[in-house]
Amino acid sequence: MNSANNKQDSEKAKETQAAPSEESLISVQDYTGEGYALPYGKETDKIADENLDQIKEAAIKFFKEKYKTDVAVHNVVGAKDGATVFVESKGKPHFYTYAVVPIEELEKKVMSEKIWADEFQVENAIKGGLYHMIFNEEFQQLDDYLETLAAEGQVTGKTKDALQNVGGHGYMTPYYFIALTSKEEAIKPVYDLYISNPDESTENLRNVYDEGAFNPENFKINIQLFMAEKQAEPNEEIFNQVTKELEEMDSIPKGTYSFALNDNFIDKQSSEGAKDNSLKRGFPDYIIKE
Repeated sequence: MNSANNKQDSEKAKETQAAPSEESLISVQDYTGEGYALPYGKETDKIADENLDQIKEAAIKFFKEKYKTDVAVHNVVGAKDGATVFVESKGKPHFYTYAVVPIEELEKKVMSEKIWADEFQVENAIKGGLYHMIFNEEFQQLDDYLETLAAEGQVTGKTKDALQNVGGHGYMTPYYFIALTSKEEAIKPVYDLYISNPDESTENLRNVYDEGAFNPENFKINIQLFMAEKQAEPNEEIFNQVTKELEEMDSIPKGTYSFALNDNFIDKQSSEGAKDNSLKRGFPDYIIKE
C-alpha cells in the first residue's frame, strides 16, 4: 500500500515539475520578452513599475556619464534586491546591455542614485558594437548570409522586440550575438579612443585596432537559429548545410563560431532556446576563422 502511495507521490511531483516548463514555452516568432522573470523578482517588479520614470531617467544619465553613450530604456524587470534595466544604444556603436537599480523591498524604496552595472559586461557590449562598426563589410557578409537563409522560410531568429526587451548581451542580431573574453586585447585601443571621443570617425577607430593582438579564441560569434514551423524538430540536413557553409566562408569576420539549431520554441522566463533536442556545433569543436 505504502509503496503505491509513494509511487503516486513521485508521479505527482514529476507532473508539477514538468508543467511550468511546458507552459512557459512560446513560439519564437511570438516572443517579445513578455513573461521574462528573474529570481525573487515579484515584489521588486511591482515597486519598479510604480517608479518607472525615475528608473529610466537614472539609467539614461548613468550610461551617458559613465560610458559616453545615449541609450533607450526598453524594459525594467524586478530581481532580488533591485530592478534590471534593459537598454539599447542609440546610433553606433550599436549594442544592448543592462544596469541594476537597487530596491529596498520593505520600505518600497527605489535607490536610483545607486544605479550600477557590471563593468566587464558593459565594456564588452560596447567593444562588440565597435567590432561590428569597424569590420562592417565582413559582418555584412555574415548578416546577408543569415538573412538569406531565413528568407528561404525554414529557419528563423529571435524577434527584435525580444532583443530589445530581454537581450542585454552586447552586439546582437536576431541570429547571433558577439561575446569577448577578458583576454581580448585587439579592440582595447579602439575602446579607449571611443570613450575619450565618442564622435571619432569609424576610419580613425579602425586605424587604432591592434591586428597583431587578435586571437580568434577571445572573440566569439554565437549563431542561434530556430525552426520556422511550430511542429518542426531541429533539422539535421539544414544543420549540416549551415555548418558546412560557415566552414567554407572566408569573407566573414575572424573569430570563433558556435552554431545551434533549435526547434520553434523559446522559454519565456529565461529567453533561452537551447533544449535537449537542439543540434549544436561548439565547444570543443568550434568553427574557427583565423
